[in-house]
Amino acid sequence: METGRQVLVIGGSRYFGKRLVNRLLAAGDRVTVLNRGSAVPPTGALHLVADRDDENSLREALGSRTFDVVVDQVCYTPRQAAVARRVFAGRVGRYVMTSTVEVYEYEDSPAPVGETAVDPRSVAVGLELPWEDPEFLAAHYGEGKRQAEAVLAADPAFPYVAVRVAHVLGGDDDFTGRLAHYADRIRSGTPIAVPAVDRPATYIHVEEIADFLAWTAGADFTGPVNAASHGRLTTAELCEAVAAQLPGGRTVFRPVEVGAVSPLSFARSYGMDNSRATRLGFTFDDVRQWLPKAVAETLGKDN
Repeated sequence: METGRQVLVIGGSRYFGKRLVNRLLAAGDRVTVLNRGSAVPPTGALHLVADRDDENSLREALGSRTFDVVVDQVCYTPRQAAVARRVFAGRVGRYVMTSTVEVYEYEDSPAPVGETAVDPRSVAVGLELPWEDPEFLAAHYGEGKRQAEAVLAADPAFPYVAVRVAHVLGGDDDFTGRLAHYADRIRSGTPIAVPAVDRPATYIHVEEIADFLAWTAGADFTGPVNAASHGRLTTAELCEAVAAQLPGGRTVFRPVEVGAVSPLSFARSYGMDNSRATRLGFTFDDVRQWLPKAVAETLGKDN
């Protein structure tokens, strides 16, 4: 007899999405992974190929399947959210969208920001905007996520959760190159461009966010929820952790008043309050406890 939930992961082919799929399989869930066919899911998961932007393609791939949980790792725009809401209405018990700390890009608060700072029900949606343009989408990443949340929240009957993910670090498969950017400059003593005032941000380890998403899939709350480790880090603290594993390296900062700065350096505070998730029962780690491990994992092959 089959046991476990029917779980669909949209995306999930790399980084913490891949880890999430493995956790769900280990828990005994019957996991289906849907993507464009660019990557094969882990052994034990069913693979569906479709273009999630194309409603007909998505419906054809899904057929008559229903799911206890959908975890959408690659919803970036309100158009994608609108397609998903139409396609999955009445066929999913729980819809978990992976959102981002970037929804708070206008909330420059010295104190960690809670979920109520951005209420998706009050966000204006512009389906007519050029979301298909990669340059526009990249320049409006936070806005795309805000509006995607708004589309899901617009239907009170749609059982959605928006996991607002802090900046993710760690893993030997970190494809972002952000910590590597600092390592390269510290090795060579090249100045690191940072804002004139070094503002802190919240982070989460790649394994911890996979744990959080797996936990969220099995919970029963709805709406936005912040996912971030306890504590915040400045750029200087990040660089200190990187330099500690690069003997002989030299950290040199170049303050920038106007213009481009290094990744993971911010002119405004990017701290999220994780108390809602904590009250709901998830136990977060402290960022300073796992940071040395995250640096070692990311830079290990280069040390």
